[in-house]
Amino acid sequence: MAGLKIGIVGAGGMASYHYEGFVRAGAEVIAMADTDTGRAKAFGEKRGISRVYPGLAEMLSGSPEIDAVSVITPNKFHRPLAVEALEKGKHVYCEKPPALNAAETGEMAAAAAKAGRMLMFNFNNRARPESQAIMDYIREGRVGVINSAQALWIRRNGIPGFGGWFTTKALSGGGPVIDLPHMLDLALYFMGFPEPDYLLGTVYHDFMDNRNFKGPWGVPDRADGVTDVEAACHAMVTFKTGQCLAVRSSWAEMNEREAASVVFQGTKAGGKVERLFAVDGVDETSIDSSRLFIEEYGNQVDLVIKTEKDESMGRIANASNFIEAIQDGAKPLNTPGEALILMRIIDAIYESASTKKPVKV
Repeated sequence: MAGLKIGIVGAGGMASYHYEGFVRAGAEVIAMADTDTGRAKAFGEKRGISRVYPGLAEMLSGSPEIDAVSVITPNKFHRPLAVEALEKGKHVYCEKPPALNAAETGEMAAAAAKAGRMLMFNFNNRARPESQAIMDYIREGRVGVINSAQALWIRRNGIPGFGGWFTTKALSGGGPVIDLPHMLDLALYFMGFPEPDYLLGTVYHDFMDNRNFKGPWGVPDRADGVTDVEAACHAMVTFKTGQCLAVRSSWAEMNEREAASVVFQGTKAGGKVERLFAVDGVDETSIDSSRLFIEEYGNQVDLVIKTEKDESMGRIANASNFIEAIQDGAKPLNTPGEALILMRIIDAIYESASTKKPVKV
């Protein structure tokens, strides 16, 4: 299939990355939908998109030739919008997290399977040059079995607004546990998505009432809004394969700076993919690196992998992969089954934190 026609639902901050990725891969974005039609119109005018609708149903009715739908909305609406589009025979590209929980993600996966359509998520860090460089070594067997890994995305001042949908559990599903799943996902990707077994986790709510910990991006504060999500998480998950993974994420915690990384220890080599931020939340201030830790000729060697800088952190490349998987038969960078494993772990973090006990994933 050539010249896929795309409709985007949601004209927020991620829309430009989706648009750029789709267009680079040869697709055409022909319509925008947003409850704020003025925002959708402004986005479209800059990019030659003339069709604007208040919602998905109106967009699919007015532009039935759409082949695929991109969902960029508060998390609560991911499942219903994706399922609606899939049931109409459209492919779906959805922002992270997949949904509010694993049950909803399972419904999305089932709808995609029934419709015979592609369902992908914006797990963009898999598409980063640094991550793909590491994966080349993993695929070639240079790393061996990854026994253990540490997934970390921490911020010092990174609460994305107070009282908006990010901090309202009914709309977002939670705080950084569900908002920053990228390093957890990347670690699972490197490890081969083993079947999880048990998890022990805890969350903290410190600083969620302190506006000094607000990040430089997100949504405007709402004086009448809700702030009922966590600020930080620490967890450990074990797998039926014997592997283990430590998880740490935070919007607001007494850290040195914002950092996003996966570190792993394999039977033949270790490795690290990292992005350090000089200013929390500002990609332009970041430093990316990718390294392997190996032994050669009796020496401990650090192998620095040099790759081109990707300011989009893989967001554009991941969106392009969605189009290429549909029209060119490329291997999709992520699957609904992998998304389901990720969400089961996220659910388990919240359950363990609530019960203060280890839980079966």
